[in-house]
Amino acid sequence: MKQLGLVGLGAVAGLCAGLAFLPLARGDAVESPSTYRELDRFGEAFAKIRTDYVTPVQDKQLVEDALQGMISDLDPHSSYFDPKTFADMQVKTEGQYGGVGIVIAAEDGGIKVISPMDDSPASKAGIKAGDMIIGVNGQTLKNATIDDVQKKLRGAPGTKVSLTLMRPSEKKSFVAALVRQAIQVEAVKFHREGDVGYIRIPAFNENTDNGVQTAVRDLKKQIGPGIKGYIIDLRDDGGGVLDQAIAVSDDFLESGEIVSTRGRHPQDAERYDAKPGDITGGKPLLVLINGGTASASEIVAGALQDHKRARIVGTTSFGKGSVQTIMPLNGGEDGALHLTTGLYYTPSGRSIQALGITPDIGVASSQKEADDEIRLPETEASLEHHFDPQDGQVKRPPAVLIKPEPGKKYTDFQLTYAVEVLDGKIKSGVVASKDEH
Repeated sequence: MKQLGLVGLGAVAGLCAGLAFLPLARGDAVESPSTYRELDRFGEAFAKIRTDYVTPVQDKQLVEDALQGMISDLDPHSSYFDPKTFADMQVKTEGQYGGVGIVIAAEDGGIKVISPMDDSPASKAGIKAGDMIIGVNGQTLKNATIDDVQKKLRGAPGTKVSLTLMRPSEKKSFVAALVRQAIQVEAVKFHREGDVGYIRIPAFNENTDNGVQTAVRDLKKQIGPGIKGYIIDLRDDGGGVLDQAIAVSDDFLESGEIVSTRGRHPQDAERYDAKPGDITGGKPLLVLINGGTASASEIVAGALQDHKRARIVGTTSFGKGSVQTIMPLNGGEDGALHLTTGLYYTPSGRSIQALGITPDIGVASSQKEADDEIRLPETEASLEHHFDPQDGQVKRPPAVLIKPEPGKKYTDFQLTYAVEVLDGKIKSGVVASKDEH
């Protein structure tokens, strides 16, 4: 046992010695004696597990588990991707992956559904925002990470998976039997609502900006010069690729800042500006948001709101205002770090983090299952280890919500309200076209 222990310590000593020569110092991250003491502590624990645990454990597994534990406790969005996960996750931004189509988040020690994607197996099975996933294929998810659950949910199209869920408004669990399908996350959808163009953006990936430009071009043809404006629907859009959020914002802006990012070091700050050219020709815009509107979609809403290019309609957004950078390890062969490296700021200098975007016109949902009083607590601020708002900023009071008339049924009250605003039927929410600002 002692000999094995020495071998283990020797291997870890080599690991720690290697770490000692890595470029640990940057800015205020300077090596100190305590740095190496902590590495020694890790090395000793590694060696004891390796030699004394009841069954043999692979070194690779120990290191991967250590990386996951070390990073996942930093904040809700930092994580370690093992090599397979890193390879699999790259397809999500390329437009397609096999799965059930839900956006999830860790909350209160469990896994919560933030939103089901349009036309996905999850939405067709009646899974709702706010549902808690407590099991997959009959196995409980106690202490499971987001990555663990995503691995279980994804798979080849046509394969089956069952979810055990708990809905906050109900006292017993239920099971949803799903068949995985190819999830097309790039599908920008659009149609005309009378003389109004409606554009739904479910997520931001490599094809989103092309989809928005196609939607505007086709809606112009369908409706003609009498088009009264456009509705950009970002409800339950959990975000995605930053450069696509910037490109979509730029589609509707002539100039000025779109978003800035600020990191740990002053030299990490970046600013992204709009180029001349508005693809709508300055037509009025309304943007629909709700508690499931997060990250990249909040950047778009914040930019258009700050420039007074659009009025924001709905309920307060999620408040995910942090920047994650993927850092491959050994070229990706050893996985990658998905690390929070900065925060987003809107053109006026507002932080989105844990604050969200407050709508200009508060409009309640008409769907009882997605009642806004239930949805509102599902925010970045409710997640464990979340960053607090920076620079002393405080959350704006939630908008007073306009609610449907009692007894009157709407398929989508928020959309109906937005269309009536652009049609001029609701004067209190009138939206000025760009040249009137």
